[in-house]
Amino acid sequence: MSLENPRQKLKILIVEDSLTAQKLLVNILEKDPDLSVIGVASSGEEALKMLKSLNPDVITMDIHMPGMNGLDVTRKIMETTPIPIIVVSASCLVDDVQRAFQLIEAGALTAIPKPIMTTAPDFETLASRLKQTVKDMSQVKVVRRWTKDRMEKIAPQAISSTSLTRLPGHHELDLIVIGASTGGPAAVANILKDLPANYPLPLVLVQHIAPGFLAGMVEWLSGSLKLKVKIAEDGETLKAGTLYLPQEGKHLTVNPRKVLKISQGEPVRGHRPAVSNLFKSAADNYASRALGILLTGMGKDGASELTLMKTGGATTICQDKESSVVHGMPGAAISLGGASHVLSLDAIATVLAHIGQRP
Repeated sequence: MSLENPRQKLKILIVEDSLTAQKLLVNILEKDPDLSVIGVASSGEEALKMLKSLNPDVITMDIHMPGMNGLDVTRKIMETTPIPIIVVSASCLVDDVQRAFQLIEAGALTAIPKPIMTTAPDFETLASRLKQTVKDMSQVKVVRRWTKDRMEKIAPQAISSTSLTRLPGHHELDLIVIGASTGGPAAVANILKDLPANYPLPLVLVQHIAPGFLAGMVEWLSGSLKLKVKIAEDGETLKAGTLYLPQEGKHLTVNPRKVLKISQGEPVRGHRPAVSNLFKSAADNYASRALGILLTGMGKDGASELTLMKTGGATTICQDKESSVVHGMPGAAISLGGASHVLSLDAIATVLAHIGQRP
């Protein structure tokens, strides 16, 4: 189904097999004066055919479809004609959310809940989030994702032995704190995938994700990493070899006794959980005994607080622009002088492995 709109707006291709959901998504998006649905595909195969004649700014992608599913078509698009893709999922069941993160790993930018019932109390909230996400993701300059076989032939960026010797050993650290937003799930999996189950330090991650997707992300990471991955509990003591994530919609901090604190404070720059709160607690309570890492993401969350960590003696790492999906958060920290090191994802992975091995 092809739709015409002569005005200059953001052009959207909807990939969705349900006729009811198609109509609802078109209705939501077309109500925004800045958005125009230029096509609706009922299958992955149809979407690929339509891309030959259409030039959408953003694609909304369903997960389950007949024939080519959302994962297959996302991989194909990102390997051939990369376009910002948003996964729009009707289900927050763990299995479906895990699949959504597989699409993100394949190159989709983010995943959000699908508004499916106009009578639902959260319908307007979900509809507004969909429209704003489309606008935000249209600004991301996506790049081609090579096949796994091609990627394995590309040598990773090296980090000099001199730089490695300047890094602290694990006995000089108490914890590693990580912040990420757009593009973060795949980046986190990349830097942590080779760390062993007996890694000698705990890691705490704040990742901006849509409501309802936390449990699925934990399951997806658990299947991708050797580390134990869990949602933090209030009052829990940090343990080595474990990656902790905040509870949904709550801030996460660490006190001086390596105890995690969950709180329902006000959002910081629109975020709860906020990277800022986690990094501030690391700066206040651990100084040089914390390692801070700020990965890809929109906005500035965590940038000032990573700089505060560095000022207090911590080693801090920002992801470089070339490997970031969006360089907003790490770029803001770099501009403030908050980065001890600016590294690619492969180099960050090397650093973390080195720290784990170095006494």
